[in-house]
Amino acid sequence: MNNFSRFVRLAAIACLSISAACQAVAGEKLRIGLIPSEDSQAMIESSKQVLSSLEDKLGIPVEPFVATDYNGIIEALRAGKLDVAYLGPFSYVLAASVADVDAFAVAVTKKTGQSAYKSLILARKGSGITQLSDLQNHTFAFVDPSSASGHLFPKAGLEQAGFDPATLFSRVIFSGSHDASILAVANGKVDAAAVADRILANAVARGLVKQDDFQVVWSSRPIPESPMVWRRSLDPELKQKVAAALASIKNVPWGDQGELDGFQPTTDAAYDVVRETAKVLDLDLRRLK
Repeated sequence: MNNFSRFVRLAAIACLSISAACQAVAGEKLRIGLIPSEDSQAMIESSKQVLSSLEDKLGIPVEPFVATDYNGIIEALRAGKLDVAYLGPFSYVLAASVADVDAFAVAVTKKTGQSAYKSLILARKGSGITQLSDLQNHTFAFVDPSSASGHLFPKAGLEQAGFDPATLFSRVIFSGSHDASILAVANGKVDAAAVADRILANAVARGLVKQDDFQVVWSSRPIPESPMVWRRSLDPELKQKVAAALASIKNVPWGDQGELDGFQPTTDAAYDVVRETAKVLDLDLRRLK
C-alpha cells in the first residue's frame, strides 16, 4: 500500500470515528425522575415548561420518568437508569443511603420566597374531627411510606403528641399521591389524611377542592423543600451545566409549587432534620426498600 492510499484509508477511518462520536453526542440525553405527588401524566404536564427550559439550556433532550411510587424513583437511581431526580425530603434521605446520590438544588417560588413547606392533617369540615384525639377509630390516608409530609412527619407528630399511629385509626391506607389523599377526604373515602400544605393549596387553585371543605387538625414544623438530586457519578461538567440551567429558570410553573424564581443550591446537611425525625420513629433507612 503506497503512502497516498494509506493516507486515504486513515482519513476515512478518522471520519468514521468523528461521525460515531457526533452520533454519540447527538444521542446524549438527561434522564430525570419525578416523584408521583400527582398521577404520572399530570406530574409530567405540570413540569413540562421547566423540563422544556432545561432541555433548551442544556442543548440535549430531557427525558422525564414518573414511577408508580417513591421507591420506583429510588430504585431507578440506584440502577443508574436516571441521572437527576426530583425527590421528597424523606425519599432523598432514603436514596442517599442506598443509591449514591446528592441533593444539589431546591426550588424557590415567587409566592413564598421560601424553600420549606409543612405537613397538614386534614379532615372534612363538620366531621367532628378538630383535634388529634378526635382521630381515634377513624379511617386515615397516608401518601406513601417514603413521603416526608405524607407519612414521616405526621406519623412522628402523632407519636410526639402521645398517640400510637398503629392503634389510633380504624383503618389506614397509602393513597399513592397527595392529590389522591386530598380527594379521598373530600369524597368521604377516608375521614382524615396527611398531605403537604402547598399541594393542598395547588389543588384548591386548580378547582379540585375548596379550602372551606377542610378542617386543619395538625400542622408540622417547616420541612426542607423537596430537592433535586443527581447521581454522584454524573459527569462533573454536566452537573455544572444542570445546576446553572436550573438556577436560571424563572417565571414558569413548577408542579404544585407555583411560579418559579429559580433553584437555589442546597446540601445533604439541610436534610438532617428529616433524619432526626426518622429517629423519632426508630426507622432504619437502609431497610426501607
